[in-house]
Amino acid sequence: ATALLPFVPGDVVEGADLVLRYYISEGFVEATVEPPTYRYMQPDLVNAQIVIHEGQKYFFGNVNFVGPTIYGAEALRGQMLDLLRLPYTEARLADIPRRLQSYYKTRGYFAVKVDAVGDPTLAINGRVPVRVTIEPGAVYYFDGVTVKGTRQLRPSYLVNRFKNLRGRPYSPEVLDKKFRQLMRTSLFNILKINPTPVNGNQLRLDINLEEAKPQEFGFSIGYGSYEGAIVGASYANRDLFGYGRPVTTSIEYTQRSYKADVLFEDPYFYNTGFGLQVRLSALSFEYDGYTKFELGGRVTLSRQITDKYSIGFVFGGRHVEITNATIDDRLLGETNYFISSVGFTQTLDLRKNPLVAPRGFVFDNTVDLATSAIGSDINLLRATGRVSYYLSFAPDQPQLTGEDLQKSGLQKWFERSLLAFGARAGVVYPLDTAGTSVALAIPIDERFFTGGSTTVRSFSERDLGPHDDKGNPIGGEYYTILNAEYTFPLYGELLGAVFVDAGNLLPDARNPGLNDLRYGIGAGLRYNLPIGPVRLDYGVNPSPRGDEAFGAFHFSFGFAF
Repeated sequence: ATALLPFVPGDVVEGADLVLRYYISEGFVEATVEPPTYRYMQPDLVNAQIVIHEGQKYFFGNVNFVGPTIYGAEALRGQMLDLLRLPYTEARLADIPRRLQSYYKTRGYFAVKVDAVGDPTLAINGRVPVRVTIEPGAVYYFDGVTVKGTRQLRPSYLVNRFKNLRGRPYSPEVLDKKFRQLMRTSLFNILKINPTPVNGNQLRLDINLEEAKPQEFGFSIGYGSYEGAIVGASYANRDLFGYGRPVTTSIEYTQRSYKADVLFEDPYFYNTGFGLQVRLSALSFEYDGYTKFELGGRVTLSRQITDKYSIGFVFGGRHVEITNATIDDRLLGETNYFISSVGFTQTLDLRKNPLVAPRGFVFDNTVDLATSAIGSDINLLRATGRVSYYLSFAPDQPQLTGEDLQKSGLQKWFERSLLAFGARAGVVYPLDTAGTSVALAIPIDERFFTGGSTTVRSFSERDLGPHDDKGNPIGGEYYTILNAEYTFPLYGELLGAVFVDAGNLLPDARNPGLNDLRYGIGAGLRYNLPIGPVRLDYGVNPSPRGDEAFGAFHFSFGFAF
């Protein structure tokens, strides 16, 4: 039986208005909807009648440009081809000036004026001619900067951020990029950048701001399937001495580890275009088979070469001590050593909308060299590489009002899903085997370990690969990880996931390859938080060997790959 709805006249009127809006969004700009009329069929049953007059359906016709186009009519039409293929509406007509103004302003025409006029009464065969009037004006150039509202932060911090723009043509995209970079520092509650014309075609940037509180205390509590209970505390000062250089200190306790960390950052190191990070840390961690104590530091100089490509140079040094080992000494390698290394990192991020609806590739790799020439007790070469591909099913462009009314619930659900693929590999190669065997030239804590929440999820953490006769993992010199995952919405911020993982861990870097791959098939849940997802996964091992488990649960924070 068909369910009957309560009769509320106001709801029927509202529904009639929505019907009219829908017709207009489909190009029936002259459509009318008569007020609903009602007929009482029974004391408790009402028939509602809504009469619709559709009228003519209109599309965009010829677009005529008036005024100096500078870049030519075809280039301008290219900015609105997707609009011109859709039915004619006043909302889409109003979008034409916005798009063309953005096109001109990106090229320095700060004061450009664009007007678009369409008249359905002049339509021929339902196609409405459009006249676009353009007054581009002059090209404007960036001039100086004024800063108001600072308290602790030195005004020079902001002046230096815009210094390289002076004399360059105006670009709203450049200003938006600068704005986003500054807001990511968390130094500001309010930041307004107002271009003001001065001296003819010059633009002065007037910056008004309200500083955020620079100091922050934080406490955290959590749980990981490998670490167990996690408790942490942190203190951060985002504006050390008024120069916008953050320093963060943190301590963390888990059921397996103790950790203390101090991080100093200079995002604009001496205004060279490089960012500086200096990290000092102390760590004690109880792994299966041994415990390590580590004390060290790391200096990173990074540079964003383009919007998509970044590089980094790394120098690090660590003292490592292996204690409480139940693994045979013949499998441990050095147990008390200092390792210093120099390295290079690079990342190529080709994703569109990486934070909202990622689509595209990410490549990154690292290379580290540890050598006695810089004081290292261990000589090795280590390299890792990763490629990921993300396929979001959300539309590339935001939908105009009314355009998604015809989408089914299934289609809207599908557009919130994401397909991701990942491939990783790493190798660590000993450079000096004098006085020891090749197998022991790489200490156990410098080897790779796989299995766990971010690699092959059918294995417990670090449990894939070579083991000793007591079942303790002893690591390897070469690994491969392959992942595929599909996530889909369940309710609100709760997502479901299905995945397939594959990977190996080989003991000898001289014999790399894809042999001895192990697999994982599973499903999980994700809950999106502002700082990242909480994940619960269960992976099944389709071909367990010996004492291997049928599968493994993983509860963790962050992305799988």
